[in-house]
Formats: sequence, structure tokens, C-alpha cells
Amino acid sequence: MKRSASVLAGFVLLFCSFSLLADTIRLGFNYPQSGRYKDLGQQQRLAAFLAVDEINKAGGILGKKVELVIRNTAGSPERGAANTEELIRKEKVDMVFGGASSAVTIVSGKVAKKLGRLYFGTTTSANATTGSEGHDHMFREYPNAWMTANALGSYLTSTFGDAKYFYVTADYTWGWSSEESIREFTNTSDKQAHPHALTPFPKAFIKDFKEALVKAEASGADILILVLYGDDLVRALKVAYEMGIKDKMKVVLPNITLGIAQNVGATIMEDVISTTPWEWMIPYQLGFVRGQQFAEAFTAAYDVRPTSTAATAYGIVYQYKDAVERAGTTNTQSLIKALEGHEFTLLKDRQQWRAFDHQNLQTVYVVRSKKREQVTSDPLRSDFFEVVGSLEGEKAAQTLTEWRAERAAANKPPHL
Repeated sequence: MKRSASVLAGFVLLFCSFSLLADTIRLGFNYPQSGRYKDLGQQQRLAAFLAVDEINKAGGILGKKVELVIRNTAGSPERGAANTEELIRKEKVDMVFGGASSAVTIVSGKVAKKLGRLYFGTTTSANATTGSEGHDHMFREYPNAWMTANALGSYLTSTFGDAKYFYVTADYTWGWSSEESIREFTNTSDKQAHPHALTPFPKAFIKDFKEALVKAEASGADILILVLYGDDLVRALKVAYEMGIKDKMKVVLPNITLGIAQNVGATIMEDVISTTPWEWMIPYQLGFVRGQQFAEAFTAAYDVRPTSTAATAYGIVYQYKDAVERAGTTNTQSLIKALEGHEFTLLKDRQQWRAFDHQNLQTVYVVRSKKREQVTSDPLRSDFFEVVGSLEGEKAAQTLTEWRAERAAANKPPHL
């Protein structure tokens, strides 16, 4: 009798487990908890958990509870790919998102496609993510290098005219495509007139940045473009400041986040020019109420300000929710159809998931870092940026013809 009761209890427990699983939507979150992009990963984590908490308190997605299943990429493409396979095969997640490196995102997205799941790229800027390496299961929320370079190039050429440039570039996918794109939009493609120096990735040392910056200083250039990101950018900016380069050259960055600026410090960041799709102060400068609400909720929950990478992760969770509710299902093919061409507003002005490449079209802002006194007047010492220019997503992004040319150059078909 006891044995029968145990068997019955086992069946009940098994049935309840299946019921619980059926009543849960699981999101695979693949991000760097360690490595050189760990600070970006931390912001993604905080924002993703905030979004899931808000959604669950409001009733979930289609009445189902949402659960995050997390994995650490450590900034490694191989680990990112393995994580993605484990999340889908073992953890049975409904979709996967994350990444603070384009190399990680690209290989992870290919695994997701092979296993029939969507992959949403967070902080991934290489053109290849939705260009030469793009596919129908990859959706990228963050602006690509072409978009940021277009916005930045427009500002630089109108402000500085025919200045001489020097590029210090991380030697990997994002670095190459970012430098190439900025050269395109600043008419500085002549590498003899506008030279560059490559720094190793992912294992650059202080001596590598010093060697590159010595070359930059000796070049007599007017503008220094640091095509670096994460901890590498923090280190290079500190070295440039110590060498006195900021007194001789205008320092420009393809992308910036609040977290990087805070690690560098307000004094070193003064007057540095860059681009961003979102930072917490922009909704207040431009009147985006929902963006203000997110900034306030994030700050209240964690006592730090949200960055653009936080906004990206938060937006992806909400956009997945929206797509599932519009499609009425978590079926991957149905969600692809629901997302393609979809327009929405969330934390800023209008955005769109473009149908032919799955690139999110959104305004790119050119920002200048404020004076130290302005930054430190904020209670959390985080008011770094003021908007000095912008370019709408449709104008910033590649055209279909340009996108197809990139695909053709990589021997890829003219469609996803």
C-alpha cells in the first residue's frame, strides 16, 4: 500500500512539474558575468530582471509566468555558443538573448537558428551581425556600426571639416567594421593620410595602448578615434590622458555607455564625443516619459543609473512579450512574422524591426561629455552626456542595396 502511495505521489509530482513547465515562459539569457565586458553584462542583468519582475507582477505573458535562465559567456564566442545549445536543449528555453561582443552574438545566434529558436542581440555593433552573418532567427536591438558611424560622421564633418584623423582599433570584427564605417562617413578612407594602429583583442595590455597612442601623437592628427570598447576603452582613455594627448587632439569614440564613462572618470571624459542609442538623461532632455519611468524604476531598485546596454536588454524582454501576445504563441516562425516590420515606441521615439535584415531602426544620438562639475552635481555622479546631434534610424541605416552589396561580398544570398 505504501509502495502504491509512493508511485502515485511520484506521478502527481511529475504531472505538477509538467504543468509548471507548461505555465512558464523561459528566456535564455546569455551574457558576460566575467571578462572585459562584465560591467556591460551586469547592467543587462539588472535590466532584464527588472523587466521580468514588472511583467510577472502585471500577469506575465499570455497569463504565464516568465523566468530567466542565465549563463555566463565570459566574453568567449565558444562559451557563448555552448551556452546557447545548453539553454535550448537542456533548459528548454523559448528564446535566447544577450551578448556584449559581436563575435559572441554571431556564433550564439547561429546555434539558436540551428535549434529553432530566436536570438536577440543586445550590445552588438558589428555590421556583420545583421549583415553578412545575418539570418532569419537573429534580431539585433542595438544600432550597428554603420548607423553610429553615419550619425557620428555627419557631426564630425560639419564640425571639424577636413581634419586629419588617426584610428586606434581593436583587432576583431566590431573594430574592423566600425573603423571602416567611420572612414566612409568622414571621407578618411585614405590610410596614408589618416593612419591607424591595431591593438590585440581580447588580450590587449597597457603597453599595446601606449604603443598605439605614441604613433597617434607622432602622426600630427587633429582627431583621435578610439575604436575600442569595454575595459579596453577605459584603459586607453586613461593612458591618453596621462600622455597629455587630450590637450593636442580631439578624442572621439564610436560608442559610449554610462558605465564606461563612470569607470574612466568625469575629468578624463570631459568634452569627449561619441554616440549612444540611449542613456538615462536623454529621456529628460528630449521628453520621453516611458524612458524616464524606466530610469526611475531602475535607479530605485538598484541605486545606480541605467545605461544604454540596460535599456537594450529591458527593451528586448518587452518586445518579446509584445510579439508573443500579438502572435498568440511562442512558436518561432510565428514570432519572426510578428516582429518583421513591426513599429513601436518604448523608452524613446519610434523604433522598427526592419523586415529585410532584422536590424532595429532607431535614432542614434551624438553626445558630448559634460564638464566635471556638471557630472558630479548629480546625486549619483552620473549626469555625463548632452545631446549635440542625432540621426533618425531610417536615415542612419544601410539601404537595401547597400545591405545586399555587403551580403554579396561575403558570398551570401540577397535575403535572410
